[in-house]
Amino acid sequence: MRSTADVARKRNPVPIIAAAVVGVVLIVVIRLVAGGSSDSADPADPGTATTGPVSRPGCTTVQVAASSEKAALMAGIARSYSESGRTVNGACYDVAVRSVASGLAQQRLAAGWDPDADGPAPDVWTPAASTWVSLLRSDLTANDKPDMVPTTVESVTSTPLVLAMPRPMAEALDWPDAQLGWSDVLGLVEDPEGWAGKGHSEWGKFTLGKTNPTVSTSGLAATIGTFVAATGTSSDLTAADLADEKTREYARTVERSVVHYGDTTLTYLTNLQRADDAGAAMSYLSAVAVEEKSVLDYNAGNPSGDPATLGQHEPPKVPLVAIYPKEGTLYSDSPYVILDAPWADAGKKAGAADFLSYLREPAQQKVFTDAGFRTYDRKAGDPINASDAVRADGVTIALDAPGPAVLVQVRDLWSELRKQARVLLVMDVSGSMSTPAGSSGFTRLELAQQAAVDGLEQLAGTDEIGLWSFSTNLPTESGIYDELVPIAPLAQDKAQLVDKIEALGPLKGTPLYAVVRAATQYMDSTADDEVINAVVVMTDGKNEYPEDTDLGSLVSELSDASLENGVRVFSIAYGEGADLDTLKQISEASRAAAYDARNPESISSVFSAVLSNF
Repeated sequence: MRSTADVARKRNPVPIIAAAVVGVVLIVVIRLVAGGSSDSADPADPGTATTGPVSRPGCTTVQVAASSEKAALMAGIARSYSESGRTVNGACYDVAVRSVASGLAQQRLAAGWDPDADGPAPDVWTPAASTWVSLLRSDLTANDKPDMVPTTVESVTSTPLVLAMPRPMAEALDWPDAQLGWSDVLGLVEDPEGWAGKGHSEWGKFTLGKTNPTVSTSGLAATIGTFVAATGTSSDLTAADLADEKTREYARTVERSVVHYGDTTLTYLTNLQRADDAGAAMSYLSAVAVEEKSVLDYNAGNPSGDPATLGQHEPPKVPLVAIYPKEGTLYSDSPYVILDAPWADAGKKAGAADFLSYLREPAQQKVFTDAGFRTYDRKAGDPINASDAVRADGVTIALDAPGPAVLVQVRDLWSELRKQARVLLVMDVSGSMSTPAGSSGFTRLELAQQAAVDGLEQLAGTDEIGLWSFSTNLPTESGIYDELVPIAPLAQDKAQLVDKIEALGPLKGTPLYAVVRAATQYMDSTADDEVINAVVVMTDGKNEYPEDTDLGSLVSELSDASLENGVRVFSIAYGEGADLDTLKQISEASRAAAYDARNPESISSVFSAVLSNF
């Protein structure tokens, strides 16, 4: 078998993101069997074309990479732009909009956009917030690359970060009369009685949903907001603030309440919707840091915010309400960046500038406000004014984003303060893993091994990691899994983990249900509510074990597990034969998420996205 170094040399891996590992047992099931708010786009996808652009003979196409929460709206506006017949100095332009997560686009632009791997190079980049623009500038400078961001960047729409809470929980904190914020979160986290101190012992401990700030706009804004709240002022965040131990301890305490991280708030909102459907809305999360628009979307029964799915689900029994942190909050301001990149040309820049003017006209701004956004100058539209869950005047202090140097410090410091993890990596070793992986020149197993080895770099040395392989008819006591590396701090066993991963080879069948059951039971027996406990399952097939075919009981067991200490099963459907629907049932029952890597060549970026939960 070729080494993982051989694989790394041949392919063009997506940059690894420093991720927080929080008490997760990472079970990567790499089968050796014989014969996925803002930033909710699939990070393994080079970019999803939201709709086919109007393509007119003789017109030049401007490529736009847009953050996922507004990409569909922008695609519709782009279509009307083309149909309007506008010209610039006699030239006509069409606009193609692709949905690309903000953090992912920032990394790709900083590394050097690869059209083969990343999709069409954008002429315009419109992330969810200007923080990503600052980080791009910083990363380009750090790597001695020319800046591609113009001095002046304008906004196309906006929405502030809020803490979304189930209405009864907010009312227990005297909402809407009381001004609430991060200090109230801190108080609930520090109170050993949790919600019992507010007269609701049935709600247990205070739990927070907060995405990974290295890849998610809301996670980055929430992390900045937490640090600002810790200073006790609304002034600009400084390097001195971040060096203060009191500030760090404040942030560390808030992070302690996080159930898990992740690359998108959609995971939290869909899991909350599922809990609400079951009559258990208050059992999953006490609050989740999201954008204001997401509160409206969730309350409409459409947590994805996709116009195409509006009306397909009833509104929740228990709606969310928006808490606008009294200490201040950031706006996701959707900057419109006309890139000064090597592939840019003057004609496309002129077309891009005209499309910006079109986007900021009243008719197009109404498209955004009708969908729950605010205008580019932060004015609320009818949906916000008509709702009692959000407030047009809710933001009392609008924070400015820190400068690039401080932003980088925030991003790096978070990795030190985040919740820790115990991760069991269980690799399903089936014969089908010897199948060639697309045109890569490598097998599925070889790419999966490289992804797993690379993934270890995202974890902290203090995170505890274990490794299982699984197949049928193994010469072990269980007969279905082999404990290759016991769970221990990564700093202690990293070399052994790499050796064992690289030594894996294809074997026999896939006892998927049985191994997930065994892994979660093992993890549950050693669960620690001070860390994130999780299982990550990667498989390229479906259950092939006659001794355990009871998916229903497995799903029931996972659903009934402790919501605070329960083991979350993050799964990866790897290869075209993977049973994604079943993996979704398993992961969603454990209040986690399934990831789609049915294109085997996407496994590196998908694996990275999974590890962003920790």
